[in-house]
Amino acid sequence: MGLLKGLLGARNLLLVICVPLLLLPLPVLHPSSEAACAYVLIVTAVYWVSEAVPLGAAALVPAFLYPFFGVLRSSEVAAEYFKNTTLLLVGVICVAAAVEKWNLHKRIALRMVMMAGAKPGMLLLCFMCCTTLLSMWLSNTSTTAMVMPIVEAVLQELVSAEDEQLVAGNSSAEEAEPISLDVNNSQPSLELIFVNEDTSTADFTSLMQNKNVNGVPTITNPVKTANPQGKKQHQSQEKPLVLIPGPRNQELNRKYKSQHDQMICKCLSLSISYAATIGGLTTIIGTSTSLIFLEHFNNQYPAAEVVNFGTWFLFSFPISLIMLVVSWFWMHWLFLGCNFRETCSLSKKKKTKREEVSEKRIQEEYEKLGAISYPEMVTGFFFILMTVLWFTREPGFVPGWDSFFEKKGYRTDATVSVFLGFLLFLIPAKKPCFGKKSDGQNREPSLGTEPIITWKDFQKTMPWEIVILVGGGYALASGSKTSGLSTWIGHQMLSLSGLPPWAVTLLACILVSIVTEFVSNPATITIFLPILCSLSETLHINPLYTLIPVTMCISFAVMLPVGNPPNAIVFSYGHCQIKDMVKAGLGVNVIGLVIVMVAINTWGVSLFHLDTYPAWAKVSNITDQA
Repeated sequence: MGLLKGLLGARNLLLVICVPLLLLPLPVLHPSSEAACAYVLIVTAVYWVSEAVPLGAAALVPAFLYPFFGVLRSSEVAAEYFKNTTLLLVGVICVAAAVEKWNLHKRIALRMVMMAGAKPGMLLLCFMCCTTLLSMWLSNTSTTAMVMPIVEAVLQELVSAEDEQLVAGNSSAEEAEPISLDVNNSQPSLELIFVNEDTSTADFTSLMQNKNVNGVPTITNPVKTANPQGKKQHQSQEKPLVLIPGPRNQELNRKYKSQHDQMICKCLSLSISYAATIGGLTTIIGTSTSLIFLEHFNNQYPAAEVVNFGTWFLFSFPISLIMLVVSWFWMHWLFLGCNFRETCSLSKKKKTKREEVSEKRIQEEYEKLGAISYPEMVTGFFFILMTVLWFTREPGFVPGWDSFFEKKGYRTDATVSVFLGFLLFLIPAKKPCFGKKSDGQNREPSLGTEPIITWKDFQKTMPWEIVILVGGGYALASGSKTSGLSTWIGHQMLSLSGLPPWAVTLLACILVSIVTEFVSNPATITIFLPILCSLSETLHINPLYTLIPVTMCISFAVMLPVGNPPNAIVFSYGHCQIKDMVKAGLGVNVIGLVIVMVAINTWGVSLFHLDTYPAWAKVSNITDQA
């Protein structure tokens, strides 16, 4: 037994060592570039799928194995690890860091919830809308980590408030006490965990397990931010924190006043994860999978200038909007029933006592933020300006601002994001006085020269693991193209030529939707992109007809807690069980798959000219064969 336990404890190390040794006969017995490239691809894929080593570390495997086997020169591999998309991500993270540092995202979320009221149906719709909106620009993990504490506080108010229709009058004061968002709250059943944006699902799960020491929850890594202009309301701003019930088995002891309360808690919790996924689909910067797709597509087809921020948004926004509405109906029907008139009424006369208390709680949380500060206004302005410049660079139907320059094609979306991100390091966080004498009581020497964001703020938010992971995917794709492996794979798929294009795309979407439930999204798309490009070229299908739906369907990992970090965050609150996630997530997955397939065969055809095999794909195919 001791030996078996030792082997199980060292299984990751054994996997890292044994996999390359077992696959070594492939390049040795077949000494060709294709076999060597296949060896590197399989080893890297196994490391990614098993997560025996961190995803970023596994992405470095091509950096030393390609030169070792003579597939690519070391300088050629190194060039693949830093691309235009990396600069785009850097600029976006600068703006995201400012948004989170000055709590602009929390202000937006609370304001939207105040507009909806405390009716369960409207509350569900409002939380889904604000989560979707935030997830368009922030990472899904960060958005979920920020919104869930607000949802949890509202749920506790809904469950704990005395309602003459549902609650007996002898409920104890301790049971009715709401969960506070204050870090200093000494409630023993809660722990506050700082969640990094690039934390993988496995890392998040291990983090939660390690933070319970002898059943005593702890508070870890509260990250304080600057206090602008000496205002009291900003003295305790923090990075996104996750309120998590201490032991997971506390779910068994959780007491709900009624079955209806339990259903509301399940519905609102799960909807946050689904809404974050829907929001990430809307913009090309919303998820790492879309960024990986964009850079791989531009690298594989450099002559194709059809996918940018504007065209992606025009295609994906209707998808997200329809998914949001249909998913809201699905979640409402599954957990709250079909009584939409009662759960969605905006009439003040029909409000119960618990709903009034909940609205008061939300109002108090919003008032704690105080008046909008100067850094929030600057960040909001840059946020809107960046979006406008992205849309107007190359709108397609009219000349954009890029046409004003003599040399065309030199500026991309990354140019805009990096420039605006750079300015955030220069603009001071303290409002300039312009000759006016500042009040000595409100003077903050520490903020006199401090910019909107510092390099430390950027470092905390920047997902470097994703940058290396994306670079590893580019390196694998470049090696597959140079060695001829991608062409060989494409020829093996000629048996699919008898199927119509929509069937090929549907099969690919179903396949990745299943795989991504168990494998991380970036790893899944990095593995499948080169294969699907070769398949499309071999079958003479517009590559976008396959790549865009697959990229979107990879994000639909919503049925299991291990699917992605937002799922793990929601699951950790203890309101829902795995069977609830599977049941609700399966419906959302099917909804997304159907809507994406309808979109790619309707407005996607006219937007991306999918009914023809483009010249830029023919040029790439000729280059590969040469």
